[in-house]
Amino acid sequence: MKPGMVPPQPAEENQTSLLPPGWQSYLSPQGRRYYVNTTTNETTWERPNGSPRTPSSPGTQRNFQPATVNGYHSSGTPVHQSEPVHMSLRKPTGDLQNPGSPSPGKKQSKESTITINCVTFPHPDTMPEQQLLKPTEWSYCDYFWADKKDPQGNGTVAGFEILLQKQLKGKQMQKEMSEFIRERIKIEEEYAKNLAKLSQNSLAAQEEGSLGEAWAQVKKSLADEAEVHLKFSSKLHSEVEKPLMNFRENFKKDMKKCDHHIADLRKQLASRYASVEKARKALTERQKDLEMKTQQLEIKLSNKTEEDIKKARRKSTQAGDDLMRCVDLYNQAQSKWFEEMVTTTLELERLEVERVEMIRQHLCQYTQLRHETDMFNQSTVEPVDQLLRKVDPAKDRELWVKEHKTGDIRPVDMEI
Repeated sequence: MKPGMVPPQPAEENQTSLLPPGWQSYLSPQGRRYYVNTTTNETTWERPNGSPRTPSSPGTQRNFQPATVNGYHSSGTPVHQSEPVHMSLRKPTGDLQNPGSPSPGKKQSKESTITINCVTFPHPDTMPEQQLLKPTEWSYCDYFWADKKDPQGNGTVAGFEILLQKQLKGKQMQKEMSEFIRERIKIEEEYAKNLAKLSQNSLAAQEEGSLGEAWAQVKKSLADEAEVHLKFSSKLHSEVEKPLMNFRENFKKDMKKCDHHIADLRKQLASRYASVEKARKALTERQKDLEMKTQQLEIKLSNKTEEDIKKARRKSTQAGDDLMRCVDLYNQAQSKWFEEMVTTTLELERLEVERVEMIRQHLCQYTQLRHETDMFNQSTVEPVDQLLRKVDPAKDRELWVKEHKTGDIRPVDMEI
């Protein structure tokens, strides 16, 4: 479940309907209209394609990416909200009973919003289902706003923490893949060493004739194959293992910085929420005091009582102003947290896609090198095949006899 959506004002519906394809219009938590391209995740305060712009405060117009959409998808029963990442923004709603309200004077139904872990959400029973930022993509920015029960204990794990752990796990898997390739390289190197050693073996070195030539080529092919495997192991190191090991060397450090940044924003939000609760309690006490003094006035009319009522009224008004100020600061903190969450989750999503694609490319390089090695290995035995096809025992015998013959006169019977 995500923070509550504020639907566009009726007067602005026509502008929204004329937006270019792929663009949608939303309200920020401060009530300011902005535009989101749901295809590219671009977010801007300016109306796209030079169409009439929505009025904005001087000096505050800017572009920021990725998108911070003014709407959230509510799914299921609310759970503790903590550390969500990139996500669509929706304006928190509420009244003095809920920090998400901009003014204590406009009361909403108490059940229209719910505050969980210092974050204000629309109540699932009173708000329609909220629009997803990327409805068909199962994006990180839509599904990690709530906490999840920790399977290792009785606590909960923030949605942002789950995404962060996935990133760190991905980095660890990448490291282990690199180590796996390193072991593969060691096997290749050892295999090449053994092949080279075997090629120097003198066994059957005295074989003669065409068969002897074929046998000598068999031994030479082992030396050639050893060279092929050495080159294969070298390329595995430079083109697969090393890139896997060095990709995002400082990734873990960067993720910790990201974690601390989001955690600091969440702590600030919690502090603002505590201030709202404190101000609300003070207002309640001032209102009770004013009510009590008003009842006293009905019983006994005196100048002192009237002065007390005026004083109590001033204090009650001041308490209301303080509450409004605290609510405004809370909304600002929540808006900042939402924006950073959206930005960070979409960035984590981009990094994960980049990591997977990088590993895929290098594993493809591994298979390509493997095919090349097989091809080169085949080429080392082709000369052996050619010589084996030329083995001719009759010819070998002829050549050997000519070289080693002792005479062609045969013995005859002895005469008496």
